[in-house]
Amino acid sequence: ILHLVHNLIHEEEEKEDKPSQQMQNVGEQGHMALLGHSLAAYISVLDRERLRKLTTRILSDTTLWLCRLFRYENGSAYFHEDNRDGLVKVCRLVINARYEEYASEGYAVLSSKQPVIYQSASSRPGLGQHLCSQLGLPLSSLCTVPCNTIFGSQHQMDVALLDKLIKEDVEAGKLPLLLIANAGTPGAGHTDKLGRLKDLCDQYSMWLHVEGWVSSLPLQWIVLAATRSDSMTLTPGQWLGLPAVTAVTLYRHEDPALSLAAGLTSSQPVEKLRALPLWLSLQYLGHNGIVQKIRQATALVEDEHSSPVVLFKFSQEMSAGKGLTLGEQLARLVPSSGVEVVELEDEGTCVRFSPLLTAAVLGTQQEDVEDLVEKLMELVPVMSSTMCLRQDFREETHRHAASLRYIEELSWPGLGAVRYQPQTEGVDENRRKQELEKINTELLKKLQELDTDIVFSTGPEFGTEEDCIFVGMVTEDVDVPELVDTIAALGRDIEESGRLLENMTEVVRKGILEAELQLQKANEEKLMEEGVLRQLPLVGSVLNWFSPVQSSIKGRTFNLAAGTVYCVYIQYIHVYVYVFITMQCPAEKPALLKPLQQR
Repeated sequence: ILHLVHNLIHEEEEKEDKPSQQMQNVGEQGHMALLGHSLAAYISVLDRERLRKLTTRILSDTTLWLCRLFRYENGSAYFHEDNRDGLVKVCRLVINARYEEYASEGYAVLSSKQPVIYQSASSRPGLGQHLCSQLGLPLSSLCTVPCNTIFGSQHQMDVALLDKLIKEDVEAGKLPLLLIANAGTPGAGHTDKLGRLKDLCDQYSMWLHVEGWVSSLPLQWIVLAATRSDSMTLTPGQWLGLPAVTAVTLYRHEDPALSLAAGLTSSQPVEKLRALPLWLSLQYLGHNGIVQKIRQATALVEDEHSSPVVLFKFSQEMSAGKGLTLGEQLARLVPSSGVEVVELEDEGTCVRFSPLLTAAVLGTQQEDVEDLVEKLMELVPVMSSTMCLRQDFREETHRHAASLRYIEELSWPGLGAVRYQPQTEGVDENRRKQELEKINTELLKKLQELDTDIVFSTGPEFGTEEDCIFVGMVTEDVDVPELVDTIAALGRDIEESGRLLENMTEVVRKGILEAELQLQKANEEKLMEEGVLRQLPLVGSVLNWFSPVQSSIKGRTFNLAAGTVYCVYIQYIHVYVYVFITMQCPAEKPALLKPLQQR
C-alpha cells in the first residue's frame, strides 16, 4: 500500500509544473492522509475474510504506535470524527462499570445514586452540557470546578476545592464518576496538576480523562502523570498537519464486553477503516518524524517547560476591539505565523500564537516568528499614538458640528469615524438619505486620493454604522486639527458642487422645454408663410424650383446662467453654433453677446 501511495503522489506532482502553496503545505504525508479515504473505500469491497484481517491489522498497528508514542502502555484506541465523541463513549464505559445493573435496568439505577462528572472551569465551552445531553443525564450531574484565584495559576483546577466538592457529593449520596482534566486548556494552553488529580481520583475510585494539547506531553515533565490517566483524547491531525484525520481516544479497560457495550469497539470492519488515513501518515513519518514535528512546533515558542501557546493583548485598559484588530493585522502581514484572535472569559479578546496547531499546516519557520515579532513592534507604537489622539479627533469633530458628526464605534482601532452632514432642510427622508450616501461616498474617494499614509475606509465589514468615513491608525506627528479641517472642507466642496449641478440641470431642462416651444412655433410660422402646397413632396419641389422662397436661417444659443434661449439670424448657408456659459463671468456677458447678436 505504501509503495502504491508513493507512486500516486509522484504522478500527481509530475502533472503539476508548479504546485499551489496549499498543496506544498500539506506535504506528502498530507497526501497520504487524503488518499487513505479513497483507499478505505476500495478496501471495503474486499471479501469479508480478507477485509477482517486487513482492518484488524491496520487498527492494531495504529493503536500500538500511538501508545508507544505517548507512552501509554496496554491501551486501546477509539477513532472518531467528533473530538467529543470519545469522551461520551468513555463516560458510558464508566457508567457500565460502576453500575452493575445498568445493562439490564438502564437509567433507572442512576436515580438511587446520581453520578457526578467534574470538569474544570477552563474546559472548552459546552463540553459538559454535550455530555449530559448525549448520556441522558440532568445538568445537576455536572460539577464545574473553579480555577485557582489566590494561590497558583488562575487557569489550573483548584485541587483543594475539588476535594471538598467530592466529599460533599459523597455525603449527599451521589457517586463521583469521572474527572475531565486539561493537559493544555483550549484557550491559553495551561495544564492542570495532573499528578495530584490522579491521586485524588484513585482515592475516590474516579475515572481520570485528559484532553487538550496532549501532543506536547512527551516533551514535558508531566508525561508520567498524564500517562497514568485512564483515558486521553488526541488530535494528531492538527498537530501533524494531516487533513481529514480522525481524533483518537486512548483508554485502558480490561473488560472488552463493556467496551463493546459503550461503543468504543466495533465488530464492523468498515468502521475500523477510520484508522487507515492516520496509519498511512504514521507509516510515512515514523516515530522520529512525528516527535521531530512536535519538537519543531514547540520550539517556536522558545520555552519547553511551559505551555506551547503564547497569548498577548494590546493593553488591559484597551477595549476588546484593539486585540481583535491587532490579531487581524498580524495575520494579514504574516499569514504563515498562524496567529488568531480568541475570546477568553477573564482576559477578554487576545491574540494567540499556537504553532502546535498551525505550524505543520502553514509550514511556520523561525523566520516567520522573527517577522511576526518585528511587525508587532511596528504596530504597537502606531496603535499607542492613535489611542492618544482619539480624544483630540473627537473634540475637533465636535468643533465642526455644523457639518461633521462624530460616530462612536468602540470596536474600531483607528483614529475614529465621522459622517458629513449636508444641509437638507425641507427635503424628504428618502432624498436626504440618497444625498447623504452620495456625498460621503464621494468624500471617501477624495480622501483616499490624498497623498498621505492615513488609511480611510468604510469601516468594519459587519459594522452597524453606514455612510461613514473611518480614519485608520496614525502616527504621533499627525496634525489632527488640520486633518479634520480637510475633511470638512472637502465635504463642503462636494456639497456645493452638487447644489450647482442640480441648479444647472434644472436650468437646462427648462431651456430645452422653451426651445421646443420656439421650434414648434417657428414651424407653424413657416407653414403659414410658405403655404400648404410647398409642404407637399412633389408639388413643393416644383414650386420651389420656379419660385424659391427667401428665408433667413434662424439659430439659437442658450445662456446657462440666465436660463434664456437667444435667437440669432444668420445670412449664410453654414450654421455657426456658439456655446457660451457665463457662470464664471456674468459681468462680461453683454459685451460677449453683442458680436454674436450682430452676426
